Amino acid sequence: MTKLSVNINKIATLRNSRGGDTPNLLKVAKDIQIFGGEGITIHPRPDERHIKYQDAYDLKPIVDTEYNIEGNPISKFVDLVLAVKPTQVTLVPDAVDAITSNAGWDTKKNRDFLIDVISEFKRNDIRTSIFVDPVTDMIEGAAETGTDRIELYTEEFASEYAKGNKNSIQPYAQCSQLAINLGLGINAGHDLSLDNIQFFKENIPGLLEVSIGHALISESIYLGLENVINMYLHRLK
Repeated sequence: MTKLSVNINKIATLRNSRGGDTPNLLKVAKDIQIFGGEGITIHPRPDERHIKYQDAYDLKPIVDTEYNIEGNPISKFVDLVLAVKPTQVTLVPDAVDAITSNAGWDTKKNRDFLIDVISEFKRNDIRTSIFVDPVTDMIEGAAETGTDRIELYTEEFASEYAKGNKNSIQPYAQCSQLAINLGLGINAGHDLSLDNIQFFKENIPGLLEVSIGHALISESIYLGLENVINMYLHRLK
């Protein structure tokens, strides 16, 4: 079964645009879980332009499903994760000024750094996942870091699928099978949507979790949050 973790960064962006507390991030997180969402994802960035570091602490008692914190493991982020102790930390090699995540780790080049960071999280009983492109060398490199899971960066699949190119799933399926063979769990995220999620799920062996934010929140503007969450769950199951 593939779990749906809802990224609530866009809710925080909307809240911050007026400088107040509407929409209330904690209430939205509660409602997402009531509506059937199986996890909450946040991705704080150093400038706190959407999720604020304090949000990570405030959400901890609210999330009773799975709590996933994503980000670049700079020292401030590492300290935050160790203090909050979420279910999972997903390591993403974001530049400081990145609008959104746009590449996976070079797991070969950054092997020693990732080993050090991952071992610290695992000593604190936090499941680890690292963001990777669908490249077999990067999957093999990920297995050498000691991570529990990988998160496949799915922007290229989503872009090609929208053009009608269903063959774009092939490197993801190949890398997923390799990950399984290497003992890694498989997550996925970035530009997955109601249009492509079922096809992706049906073709990726061992898919444990998808993290979806931008598309899900955008679709909810038209269709309603509860309805959209259940539409995703139907496609995933």
